[in-house]
Amino acid sequence: MTDTVLEIRDVHTVLGGNSIHRGIDLAVRRGEVVALIGGSGTGKSVLLREIIGLLKPRSGRIELFGQSVWDATPAQLNLLRRRFGVLFQDGALFSSLNVEDNVATPLFEHTTLPHGTCRQLARLKLGLANLPADVAKKKPSELSGGMRKRVALARALALDPELLFLDEPTSGLDPISARAFDRLIRLLADSLGLTIFLVTHDLDTLFSIIDRVIVLSNGRVLGSGTVAELKQLDDPWLSAYFAARTEEASPHGN
Repeated sequence: MTDTVLEIRDVHTVLGGNSIHRGIDLAVRRGEVVALIGGSGTGKSVLLREIIGLLKPRSGRIELFGQSVWDATPAQLNLLRRRFGVLFQDGALFSSLNVEDNVATPLFEHTTLPHGTCRQLARLKLGLANLPADVAKKKPSELSGGMRKRVALARALALDPELLFLDEPTSGLDPISARAFDRLIRLLADSLGLTIFLVTHDLDTLFSIIDRVIVLSNGRVLGSGTVAELKQLDDPWLSAYFAARTEEASPHGN
C-alpha cells in the first residue's frame, strides 16, 4: 500500500530470556492518529524503540516509508530519522541547555543552517507547541511538567517530520494539562497532515482524539479498530480497561 508509512511484519522480541513479542503484525496509514495500548509488560515502549532503530528485534521486519529500518545503512537511517520526530515519555530534555537550544538541537545536528537561523526556527516550533516566547531562554527545570512536554513536542517537530512517535505523552500531567495536550496533538495532526503513532494508557486520550487503536496482548496484536469496535472483543483485560473509565465517571460506582 502506497499510503502505508509504518509496517511491522512478524516481529519477535526476546529480552532477558523473556519472550516479549511473538509475531507482531501491524500497519499505520498516512494521516492516521493511532494509539498502541496493552497491559503492563506487553512491550509497547519496546516496540516503539524497535521502530525508531534503538533496539533490534530478534526477527521480523519493520519498515518506515517503505525502507527497512534494520536493513538500512547508517546514511539511510539518518535520512529516515529526519522524516520522523519522537517525544519520549520523560521528555528527555537536556537539563544543561535552555529551551531554545533544546528544540534547536535536531537542526544543529541534521542541517547546515547557521545556529542563529536554527534558534529562530526553534522559536517558531515553540509557538507551534503553544508556548509563550519567554520560555525560550529558560532551563527545563524552570518549567512545569506540562510545559516541558510541550518543549519536547516542539523539538520533535523541529525537522518538519511527516510522522510523530509519542511515548505516554500525557503521563504525569494533571487532567487539565493532559486534555489540553491532547487537543494540541489533534490540532497539529489535522493542520499539518501529520501521521501520529502514540503509546498510551490514557483512556480519555483514546476517546477524544484517536482514529484507531491497536491492542497488544500475549505478544501479538489482539485487535485493531475504533474504541467502539474494540469494546466488542471478548478479552478480560480489555473489558476491565474500558470499564475503568465508566467507574471514574461514576464516583459512587453507580
